[in-house]
Amino acid sequence: MGRYQLRCLHCNQTLADHYTLRCHDDALLRTEYQEKRLVMRDLPGLWKFQEWLPVSGSMEVGDAPATYRSEGLARELGLHNLYISFNGYFPERGAFIKTCSFKELESPPTFQRSAEHGNGTLVIASAGNTGRAFAETASDAGLPLVVVIPESNMYRLWITNDIPDSIRVIAVDGDYYDAIMLGDRIGQMDGFRSEGGAKNVARRDGMGIVMLDAVLCMKTLPDHYFQAIGSGTGGIAAWEASLRLIEDGRFGDRMPQLHLAQDSVFAPIFNAWSHNRSTIAPEDVPDKSQIRGTYTDILSNRNPPYAVKGGVADALADTAGQVYAIDTGEARDAKRLFEDAESIDILRPAAIAVAALCRAVGSSSIDTDDTVLLNITGGGLSRLKEDYAPNHLSADLLATDEKMDELMEVLLL
Repeated sequence: MGRYQLRCLHCNQTLADHYTLRCHDDALLRTEYQEKRLVMRDLPGLWKFQEWLPVSGSMEVGDAPATYRSEGLARELGLHNLYISFNGYFPERGAFIKTCSFKELESPPTFQRSAEHGNGTLVIASAGNTGRAFAETASDAGLPLVVVIPESNMYRLWITNDIPDSIRVIAVDGDYYDAIMLGDRIGQMDGFRSEGGAKNVARRDGMGIVMLDAVLCMKTLPDHYFQAIGSGTGGIAAWEASLRLIEDGRFGDRMPQLHLAQDSVFAPIFNAWSHNRSTIAPEDVPDKSQIRGTYTDILSNRNPPYAVKGGVADALADTAGQVYAIDTGEARDAKRLFEDAESIDILRPAAIAVAALCRAVGSSSIDTDDTVLLNITGGGLSRLKEDYAPNHLSADLLATDEKMDELMEVLLL
């Protein structure tokens, strides 16, 4: 079967990879690797995990997360085995992700997988962090890229390199879901390729590196895993990585419990899960006008991969998972607590995860001796600015129905 094959979670059919994104619309594909043990390659950064990435080669760019055992936050919370996966810029802890987001674990494998299965300019839809990560990788590697992003989120789109001519930015007068819809349209055009979102195994397996790196530090799977989510794809990735690690057999046989957290103002996954719904109902999804009232709009996804086979609902069910709705006050308090305790700044989505951990400790949902992995999905921006001067990208076009004729002219890289 080569290094890996894809399995459809609807029909159980195995497929060879041709940058395949789906077999059935109601199910995700999952990567099955020939190597069943976590084997480290003698490669830099995230590429040391290449045996469990759906690629044959590697790029010169791609930093890994830094996992460390917490002292400060652990002491504040009374936890004896709290580990932090820091996905951002924290050189003092060995973290060098310059876009300050764990989305940078997704972009190199996605670009590499795309290159290995034919050419086409990659098209990414983003609320900010994903676009920033893909733009940084594209600029490092000299690759073409189209980023589709809400106009209101343009301030998040920056890189630490000079801005190359090979990147095009299309802004939309709408939210993240509107950006996804336009990105899908562009991705169907000749010469372009949609990256696929949660359907892309390279993105999910890239995010799964958080769990892989953590077990190397902890020597075991955690009892609990905390992360803030918008689409929930990171939670799926942690679950899938845990399945592989259990099959490996060296890190324990107990599935980590997923603790996934959303902003209380915009929490469709929390709403559906707390009502024991297998699908997200219309009443679970707030009107997009409410996004402005969130603590962090980056987590506002109106159409997450919740009900698909292998999606968020399945991940939560298999791990006896919990979902939290975190309000602004909790998030602000948690951000301050973490930054004081760990001496590094974090982004707002990560504060949502810290708040969920604080709530779980307060409700005795976890024991003080449990092994806990906290995914800080973004941080170190203030620290980064001590070493780099970010360069902000500008929009090449504000897309409207009236301007669609101009779109192809702008997209000609």
